[in-house]
Formats: sequence, structure tokens, C-alpha cells
Amino acid sequence: MSNPATYRDSTQILLPAETLDGVRHDVERQFTVTVVEEGCYVRIIGSPVVIKDVSEFLTRQGVSIP
Repeated sequence: MSNPATYRDSTQILLPAETLDGVRHDVERQFTVTVVEEGCYVRIIGSPVVIKDVSEFLTRQGVSIP
């Protein structure tokens, strides 16, 4: 049986909110994702393929993905 955390990790990115300063609009415009603010964190939720693309985009913008 698969671990639910594996699926969760492939469908979302959790980052400190200030990490998306300056690129959040680009992420929401270019990708089909939901961005949810949770206190001092931002959760980017999407399909596994889109999350991979968002991760690559953020890395190119200099954002460190955990």
C-alpha cells in the first residue's frame, strides 16, 4: 500500500509566504494551480505534472524548493 505523504508531496509545494514575493502572480498566471495562504506559509496545489513544472519554474527564478 502506498504512503499518502508520497501523493501529497507530488501534488503540492509548501513554502514560506515571502518566498513567492515577486513571482506569485507569474505562478498563478502560467500554471493551473491553487495558491492557499496558511499563516506565514503558502501552499501551491496542483496535479503532479503541474507541480513538477512549477518547481522547475521556481528553481529557475532562484527559489529554493525543500
